[in-house]
Amino acid sequence: MMGPIHAWEHNLLGKMFPTFCPMGPALVTRDEVPDPNHLRLTTRLNGKTMQSANTDDLVFNVAQLIEYYSQFYRFLPGDVITTGSPSGVGYGRSPKVFMRAGDVIEVEVEHVGLLRNPVVS
Repeated sequence: MMGPIHAWEHNLLGKMFPTFCPMGPALVTRDEVPDPNHLRLTTRLNGKTMQSANTDDLVFNVAQLIEYYSQFYRFLPGDVITTGSPSGVGYGRSPKVFMRAGDVIEVEVEHVGLLRNPVVS
């Protein structure tokens, strides 16, 4: 018997499909990022800015996240910690915005790079 599905569990279902966690365009080394706690994050859909935030908006800073998760995991080079989405997601907009085949989504992180992906069906 299953218990109630909490809101955060329901949201996870939409994040676990194939191709739903693209990463890139490249890895950067620590010396290339002056301050991981102050990086501009921008998401654009077809050139329109949908999300604009900064890593200093995170509830827990990068060092705190690494310290906490290190209690449970042994991190190796190349491992990634994901932190969720800043405000501005399409589902939270009125009217709601959904990506469709033919759209282009871009995610840019200051000092890291720009990742551009086409949306395909």
